[in-house]
Amino acid sequence: MVYGIFGVGDSDVAACPTTHRNDGGPMTDRENLSRRAVLQTVAGIGLASVAGCSALESESDDAASTVEGERAAELARRFAPTLYFDRAEPWFPTDPRPYTSEQDGETVVDGFDAFDGYHDRMTDGEPPDPTVFSHVVEYEQSPLAVVQFWFYSAFDQFTTNFHWHDWEVLHVFVDTESGDPQLYVASSHSRKVPNNEFLDPDPEMVPRILSELGSHSSALSVNDARDRFTRLPEGDRFADITNSAVETIEDLAEIPVAYGLPRDEGSRLPYLVPEYEGAPLYEHERLPSVSREDLVPERLTLRSFDSLSAPPTDLPTRETGLVFQHTDRGEADPDIEYDLVPSSELEHIADFTGPQLSFEFAVPQFAEDAVAGHITTTGAPWNQPRYDNPAADISEPNHRAALAERYDAIGAPAEIRTLVASLSEAVSNDDAPENEGLTTEDTSVESVALLESDPEAVPTFAGLAVIQDVPAGDHQFTVNGAGVAPHSESVSVPEAGDGEGPTRAGVDGEVPLVARENATRLEVDPSGADSDLTDLAVEDDFAGRLYDAPLSEPDAVYVHGGGAYTTEVRDRDDEIGAFRVNPDPAADVAARIEEPRTGKASLASFLADIAEETRQTVAEQTEGADDILDDSGPVNAIRGLEQALAAVVEAAERATERAEAGDRGNADKQLQAVADRLQRVATRIDDASDALPDPLSNAARNRLEQAERRVEQAQAADKL
Repeated sequence: MVYGIFGVGDSDVAACPTTHRNDGGPMTDRENLSRRAVLQTVAGIGLASVAGCSALESESDDAASTVEGERAAELARRFAPTLYFDRAEPWFPTDPRPYTSEQDGETVVDGFDAFDGYHDRMTDGEPPDPTVFSHVVEYEQSPLAVVQFWFYSAFDQFTTNFHWHDWEVLHVFVDTESGDPQLYVASSHSRKVPNNEFLDPDPEMVPRILSELGSHSSALSVNDARDRFTRLPEGDRFADITNSAVETIEDLAEIPVAYGLPRDEGSRLPYLVPEYEGAPLYEHERLPSVSREDLVPERLTLRSFDSLSAPPTDLPTRETGLVFQHTDRGEADPDIEYDLVPSSELEHIADFTGPQLSFEFAVPQFAEDAVAGHITTTGAPWNQPRYDNPAADISEPNHRAALAERYDAIGAPAEIRTLVASLSEAVSNDDAPENEGLTTEDTSVESVALLESDPEAVPTFAGLAVIQDVPAGDHQFTVNGAGVAPHSESVSVPEAGDGEGPTRAGVDGEVPLVARENATRLEVDPSGADSDLTDLAVEDDFAGRLYDAPLSEPDAVYVHGGGAYTTEVRDRDDEIGAFRVNPDPAADVAARIEEPRTGKASLASFLADIAEETRQTVAEQTEGADDILDDSGPVNAIRGLEQALAAVVEAAERATERAEAGDRGNADKQLQAVADRLQRVATRIDDASDALPDPLSNAARNRLEQAERRVEQAQAADKL
């Protein structure tokens, strides 16, 4: 199975606290307060969209006109960026004109021609025609100009993202009266992913771009760490972005919402080999000059996400390779000097073409399904809204608001619907009995996520998935990653403006993934149930709630085979049912719940199951004690706990029988007996805690807490 994503270029967010002056020094309290006052005027409006494709439009911007001649050339030369590439990068900024052809009376650049021609003209590792294209516009009625730097690459290969041609852009917003830069906007992966942006950069510093391997997504470097990306301030060094943070997920409350440069931040990022018509792309007859060695190196590459049993641990992180600089810059000795050419010289090119490449995302349904989509070539920049109106590319609302405060030409930002999720990995818990409890930990392998209603996938950064421009309504949110089982859940995205911030997928914004080698599919089939089930949740004894989402019919969730689970269902009347699931980590079969029910009988049956499961484990601790003439205190304490649990089992089974017989009164009496006996279990656990192994004692306490909660739900249930 092949996976892939498109590629081109929320919460009430806090005002971003800029803590440096344009000269790079620390700001005074007064200066910092003034900056915050501007940004806080729009705190909480959420992130705007990139590429001018927002589902909710910002206030309109004034028209901008093209600046030409020497004035445009002077601005372009002044802000011409230095470009830092990964040591493994195959495709550098080049001139597409050598690869043009005529098609139906129009000039186009064909993907095969550009890909093959670029490698045919590559000699001794020297990139052909190193070129950056500039475009300058000026907003009417305001002293604000924008210098755009467009970078063309012959191909894009990133994780599961590969497509013909690639255009990336850096926007430099400049005050034409002071000459000072106001904002840098560096393009990220797509209209769904927040760009990398910096407000009020140092006017004396040359813009620097760190280009991501294969994808050429542009991260900023504005401090003294020239060839690395700094997401958060480090000592006296300020961060390379001023994007706002994710405040709706507690553990991520200080992480700026910007793609950044994951491999430079220590994350592992696997790449896939591009395929076309079922074969590796480099084997195609129209690419005679392209070999496997011309793509992203094999040490960084997988054949497919599901070819691994666990997330990879040996992928190398970023190393700086070639440095590109404009020929007129003269500040240092670059590896490559690039030409700076007005993009107007390319505007005769009507399109950048190539056959579609496809991808599939696995979805954990009963019979594992897939969502297929297509990756198209990137279009010509001059056909995009951001070419004439660069403000359309500002993805941070506080940045747009700051410019709107300074310049009448820029409209205030719009609210936008955003979906966020923090990815983690479910692993065995050392404090639990073997194969009976989990914990979650950070994942350092980035994944890709999409909404099946709009299959344009986004890469994660720092384990965070952020999807912008999400239409209101119900969606299926899906995550795929190298060596992990797929995750899929239903999410409901409200209309913007409700004050609730972004929609969070997972449980409180967290989505735990499971390594394929440990994954077991938990299937729930409500088709025979006598009530309309609406929601499904899964809890582990130690890790707590791991999954909570609307229930499909039928539904499936991947769980860790080493967990001990309570599966909960809800129906339209908000009645609850619960079921105990202990998958066998050695068995290659799905755990399955047939005809799940809600109400007293379901919950009482669960109480009997969890109490009996615990009783059996406790009883194993006294095996062989019959050979002892005088039972020791510890043995008696363990037996006392076993007997107390057996009494719970007995009362819970009777409650189940009475509920199933429709005898509400006696069912409630037996449930009260369960509640009373659970109090005795609590005392017996305390008495036996020194005699039991710590993991078992921990498990008994966690299950007692679960049972106490479920007996209260059973007593309150209207449905039998």
